[in-house]
Amino acid sequence: MQNKGLIKFFAILFALVSIYQLSFTVVTNNIESKAKAASGGDSKKELAYLDSIGREKVFLGHTFNEVREKQINKGLDLEGGINVTLQISVKDVLKGLANNSKNPVFNQALSEATKNREGNQDYLDAFFIAFDKVSNGTTKLSSPEIFANRNLTEITSKMTDAQVKPIIKQKVKESVESAFNVLRERIDKFGVTQPNIQKIGESGRILVELPGAKDVDRITKLLQSTAQLEFWQTYKMEEIGSFLLAANDALKKTEKPVAVKEAPKTSQIDSLLTGSTAKDTTTAAAAANNPLLGLVKGGGQQGGPVLAYFSPKDTAKVNSYLKREDIRALLPAEQRFARFAWGKVNPKTPDVVELFALKTTRDGVPPVGGGVVTNAKDDFNQLGKPCVTIQFNAAGARKWEDFTGEVAKTVGFIAIVLDNTVHSAPRVEKPIPGGSCEISGSFEISETKDLANILRAGKLPASAEIVQKEVVGPSLGQQAIDNGIMSSLVGLALVCLWMVFYYGRAGWYANVALIVNLLFLFGILASLGAVLTLPGIAGIVLTMGTAVDANIIIYERAKEELRHGKSLADSVVASYSWHGAMRSIIDANVTHILTGLILFIFGTGPIKGFATTLLIGIFTSLFTAIFIARIFIDRDIAAGRSLMFATNITKNWFTNFHFDFLKAKKWTYMISSLVVIVSCVSFFVNGLDQGVDFVGGRTFQVKFEKPVVPSEISEELSKEFGVNVEVKEFGNSSQMRIITKYKVLEDGVGVDKEVNEKLYNGLKKHYTASNISYEDFINTAEGKTLGVVSSSKVSATVSDDIKTNSFWAVIGAMLVVGLYLAVSFRKWQYSLGAIAAVAHDVIFVLGTYSLLYKYMPFHMEMDQHFIAAILTVIGYSMNDTVIVFDRIREFIAGNTKGDFNKIVNDSVNTTLSRTINTSLTMIIVLLIMFIFGGESIRGFIFAMLIGIAVGTYSSLFLATPVLVDSMPKSDKDEVERLHEEANA
Repeated sequence: MQNKGLIKFFAILFALVSIYQLSFTVVTNNIESKAKAASGGDSKKELAYLDSIGREKVFLGHTFNEVREKQINKGLDLEGGINVTLQISVKDVLKGLANNSKNPVFNQALSEATKNREGNQDYLDAFFIAFDKVSNGTTKLSSPEIFANRNLTEITSKMTDAQVKPIIKQKVKESVESAFNVLRERIDKFGVTQPNIQKIGESGRILVELPGAKDVDRITKLLQSTAQLEFWQTYKMEEIGSFLLAANDALKKTEKPVAVKEAPKTSQIDSLLTGSTAKDTTTAAAAANNPLLGLVKGGGQQGGPVLAYFSPKDTAKVNSYLKREDIRALLPAEQRFARFAWGKVNPKTPDVVELFALKTTRDGVPPVGGGVVTNAKDDFNQLGKPCVTIQFNAAGARKWEDFTGEVAKTVGFIAIVLDNTVHSAPRVEKPIPGGSCEISGSFEISETKDLANILRAGKLPASAEIVQKEVVGPSLGQQAIDNGIMSSLVGLALVCLWMVFYYGRAGWYANVALIVNLLFLFGILASLGAVLTLPGIAGIVLTMGTAVDANIIIYERAKEELRHGKSLADSVVASYSWHGAMRSIIDANVTHILTGLILFIFGTGPIKGFATTLLIGIFTSLFTAIFIARIFIDRDIAAGRSLMFATNITKNWFTNFHFDFLKAKKWTYMISSLVVIVSCVSFFVNGLDQGVDFVGGRTFQVKFEKPVVPSEISEELSKEFGVNVEVKEFGNSSQMRIITKYKVLEDGVGVDKEVNEKLYNGLKKHYTASNISYEDFINTAEGKTLGVVSSSKVSATVSDDIKTNSFWAVIGAMLVVGLYLAVSFRKWQYSLGAIAAVAHDVIFVLGTYSLLYKYMPFHMEMDQHFIAAILTVIGYSMNDTVIVFDRIREFIAGNTKGDFNKIVNDSVNTTLSRTINTSLTMIIVLLIMFIFGGESIRGFIFAMLIGIAVGTYSSLFLATPVLVDSMPKSDKDEVERLHEEANA
């Protein structure tokens, strides 16, 4: 090996850099462990301590904050926390750009785009397609009533649709960028350690990861609030009461009687509508016949801004009444633009909510809006209650004084409206100068902090819907770390022991290369700021299995050269040459890299972490196997020491095989055809257990006080939700995996909270000993042992995208690798053999999951993790096949005696030792992960276990027979003729 000194220098330098990068992780973990111990398990005290030392220098002149930023970041499944994907509503952006156009073509196109958007298609592209179809050339995007308006001066009515579309795309892109910046501002102020926020391509989606965050409802509210702040004057109760009375009378003619257990008293209704103090003469039965007033839980005070009080569950019905055109037509002319709004639910009186009427105008522009706010601060008012004070800019201060002066003329009320909810409605008796305002109401301290944060950060340009969400508790994360470390250590130990047992002293050199490889791998992860996930740990453990593969190929080749009578030095040179092992190693690893890249491109979250570690591991494994182990081998040669690349026990293992693999092809074709047929039948009969990644829905991992029966829990929750709820045992009988598709098509904070509350109400009877509260049940916490320890949500839209990505990832991986083999081997028959074997392996794994998912004690869902396993299987199956094909190519070009079939059989037999060794080490590693890796990745590992086993079979018994059968007779005859001439 030339330039050994240079390679040693770079290896040592690389090792030192890796140790330096990893030292930050060690220091951070040490300080955080001390903080946890000092705080006695109190997470708030722990965070306070870490914040207090953030700017102190703790390591090599770096502050703790700087050191923490350089550590290997742990993913959500290891750290615990909340991960959400937000979809910025492109539909809302388009409506805003079109100035809320009423154009029927425009609105129909929006509706069609929402309904017909295909998986992985951007909403904007779907809108353009729908608009072209609906308009049919009769209406242009540049119409003055669509995009050629005062909001878009760049667009004129003379423009064509082709000219308008790029402008709209740019505006939508700017809106998403604006939303991204607003969300980043909010998150930075939330106080979460090392938050991660990133845009997902041009889809309008934004990924937010908040490690360590625990309050689920608070986080979702913070992220989804658009912060649309408005100030409106309200109508007083008596000013609009006659309309409610008229609306109630009109509704009597079209609505069925309202069923109420206890109707409001007449004095309340009279007070509401007329301000009178009539005596109580209305009975409950009479009130029940009032569709609107029968829902009233109490009337507002005369001269006040509250019209009436209703139950929160009735707000949707009241809204439907008040939005009806025939009902709104009853409003007097001066009130025709009145807007009804609900107040914020008071935690002290959660059974009722206030109804307000706002004095809005035709254009809907508020007298004072949130755009003039320059600062917001959480504070306490004169009564000592939490509030938010806001400061206006100079123009806003003038508007505020003029507006309050106008309202003060009638001693009226100003509603402070945030995202269509009235937070407070103070009385105004005189103009308010100074450019400041106070928002008070039934606030908790955390609410005022979040509200001030949102107002300071600004408003989102459109609504943000959570389309995918995952919540993992810290205790579950710690369990995942423990499982990952255990599987890694056991896997490493077994691989190292096998290498020493099989290859002797050369095995020790391979083990040193493996340890150095892991050092490099972790060092690169730390320097890149990569996030370590549980599948990422799986990728690292798999790297252990693959890291020795290159050494196995080299060692097996060296043994062959030694058996041919070459010296140790010549054998080593030959085995490390391009025509020795290097060509096979490069071809095999290129197929790995290609599948890893596809996995990285199409994967998200933890799957991208798996792909990252896999790709880095491939490159570091190649370097260490080719160069690090070689350094020790060359030292033995220089010292004159013998090196057998085997032990006395294993030196003759897997040698002198003369099995006729091609003769067995009739049986293997029959067996494989039967497997494919049974699998396909099972797809139609049993289907596949598609996880929420593919069909949408919500998943909860729930811990109970004592063992429960899944079928009973399923029945109880199905009654609570009103739809079928799937419940599976997860790990043990006191822990369940609960899956529901309840309201999967609906988004919003309210829906998420409703689902959480239904889950709690349906299960709380199983927590009699702990009497667990809703907050403790839903929110994750350090050391939590009961309730929801993890949850996830995938909307139907995202599931369609994931399914589309997964399909193209699998097909793309097969085609790309097949194309590479066709180019590398110069004959398409090699690609056909490899693709046939891989397709067989994929169908086999899918068929196994289809047949067994109902019976196995662990979940076998088809999700992103499963697709990652399938792609990994494709890579390893191709790897095995490429090694055999490389030997066939070598023997065809050499002086091997015999016909074409004998050449192929000899190729398979001479590579059998490598095939068995590599597959065996892989299976050992995967078995360890299956046993110790934890319940959450057991199905993922099982797929790879099956895939590696069947991949070994297919590379031996399917790929080569397909190659031989598809090869033209003329090519076979030519090979045999050349060999006869060479041997003559």
